Amino acid sequence: MNDAVKLSLAEDAEDLAAFKKDESARMKTQNPHYREQVRAIFDKAPFIADMGLVLSDLGPGWCETVLAVGPKHLQQDGYVHAGVQATVADHTAGGAAGTLVRSNEMVLTAEFKINLLRPALGDRLRCRATVLKPGKTLIVAESEVYAVRDGKEKLVAKAMVTLAPVETGK
Repeated sequence: MNDAVKLSLAEDAEDLAAFKKDESARMKTQNPHYREQVRAIFDKAPFIADMGLVLSDLGPGWCETVLAVGPKHLQQDGYVHAGVQATVADHTAGGAAGTLVRSNEMVLTAEFKINLLRPALGDRLRCRATVLKPGKTLIVAESEVYAVRDGKEKLVAKAMVTLAPVETGK
């Protein structure tokens, strides 16, 4: 490896370290009770409860969910329906964004785009959403949906979700 490549790699490593430090500083919650507040958006949403989406873990700027796939989640060819994947990606992104807002705020999706990367086959979906850009008026999050089959995960969908913090009136 020549000196120019070594220098470039060292600069890349420094840039990555600086980015991670900046990223962790930006992902500070404004609500000490964010866990309870985010749990509520899963527990109190009838459609989400009926679907069976479960919050599995969360932290400032991220959220993970799981869905046990059943016949009601499938389309006509036996794959997990695109609408199910989109809902999982969207609601999980809402959970991630919800970890960063104030206690008198909630988030509403303003826009989202999903890429369905391959047919989703499995007995479970796992989704991880991460806030890419927190903000006062808009929050941008990314969701990755994985199908779990025979203990192996495959990335089946990726979504970019823009959410707007709004006051709850509480």
